[in-house]
Amino acid sequence: MDAEQGQAGGVRSVRRALDILSLLTEDQPIVPLKDMVEATGLPKTTVVRLVQTLEQYGLLWATPGGYTAGPDLWRWAHLARTSWELPPDTQKLLRELVDRRGETANLMIRRDVHRVCVAQQESQQPLRHVVRVGDELPLWAGASSKVLLIGATDSLLQRVAAGSPHGVAHIEPLRLWAEEAAAHGYAVSHGERDVGLTAVAVPIRAQSGVVVASLSLSGPSARIPEKATEQFADDLMDTAARIAAQGFQHPLGPRT
Repeated sequence: MDAEQGQAGGVRSVRRALDILSLLTEDQPIVPLKDMVEATGLPKTTVVRLVQTLEQYGLLWATPGGYTAGPDLWRWAHLARTSWELPPDTQKLLRELVDRRGETANLMIRRDVHRVCVAQQESQQPLRHVVRVGDELPLWAGASSKVLLIGATDSLLQRVAAGSPHGVAHIEPLRLWAEEAAAHGYAVSHGERDVGLTAVAVPIRAQSGVVVASLSLSGPSARIPEKATEQFADDLMDTAARIAAQGFQHPLGPRT
């Protein structure tokens, strides 16, 4: 086997191992070996070999009912929390925003052709929109996406459009949305990804002016009529400015 083949095989093994780990969720904290085989479509011998390796490194732990997260994942989770958790002052601003507007606040960053939720404060309403911290969502729709695509290159827009249900022709709406978000200072979406959901988002900028994150409020469209979106946008822009004034660098640099 040459070096290139070995590298490809190694990457494939890593992907398969991550596919197995991704089966663990809050709703399914223990996964039987049989379910791993069925979910991945891999031969049982391959799954057993991968599981044994993950167990050796403390990433999986055998229980009578199957496999659960191993103790070494706790060390990684602690590291991730230290690196990604927002400072208390920023979290306070998000809570106050939710208290004023009654809808869920999300702070997102761009990762390639996705947006990732890095912080959230949930609405206290019985019916509310919830995206969990760590969730990845596509960039081809949604108010936060429009904000995060401000200043995007044609290459990025093409890749986002190509991954959308609309195909490469979607590049023109994406470009227009980003330009409008830059001109108005905020973006709005109505049911673009989830029917019945409205979101309003604004950019959080670094001192250089580059957009480093989006701050949004989202909830059922019935509670956020068109006439209310400007009020939401004004509140969001004020909060985003205060977050930026705190020296917001997360997650692009060390905390001050």
